[in-house]
Amino acid sequence: MKIKRAVYPGTFDPITNGHLDVIERAAQIFDEIIVLIAKNPAKSPLFAEQERLQMVQEATAHLPNVTVDSFDGLLVDYVQRQNACAIIRGLRAVSDFEYEFQMALMNRKLAPSVTTVFLMPNEKYTYLNSTIVREVARYGGDVQEFVPPVVWRLLQAKFRKASFSS
Repeated sequence: MKIKRAVYPGTFDPITNGHLDVIERAAQIFDEIIVLIAKNPAKSPLFAEQERLQMVQEATAHLPNVTVDSFDGLLVDYVQRQNACAIIRGLRAVSDFEYEFQMALMNRKLAPSVTTVFLMPNEKYTYLNSTIVREVARYGGDVQEFVPPVVWRLLQAKFRKASFSS
């Protein structure tokens, strides 16, 4: 019996409860999920790669079929090396669809055997993204209900340090 493995890529800077909801949904569909911390040269992350790995590992520790990795390069190359059959992408709103659709078509062109699966998080997370979480936390807002406990602790520590150094 062939294992159905999927890769859920993202910068996860930081991981939110919306991401976690998508991971939990994917973990019910696939035998194995690899949450992939992708390096995006167009972004300057708040958290270092190792911090993001730690956050995702702790946030997904309750899911025995989920592992966490990082990668710098072409996503479909990583997916094929892992013998994964699918790329998981979260869709919060129609505005996400156009970009994700284009990426899915390009990935299909580059690796026809890899399928992109779109999953929607619970509707209570549709407005949530990492950028909003970072900005609200940066200005002292309470984002505790939007992120796993590990992220909340790290956000508090990061912005407490920033406020003392200003």
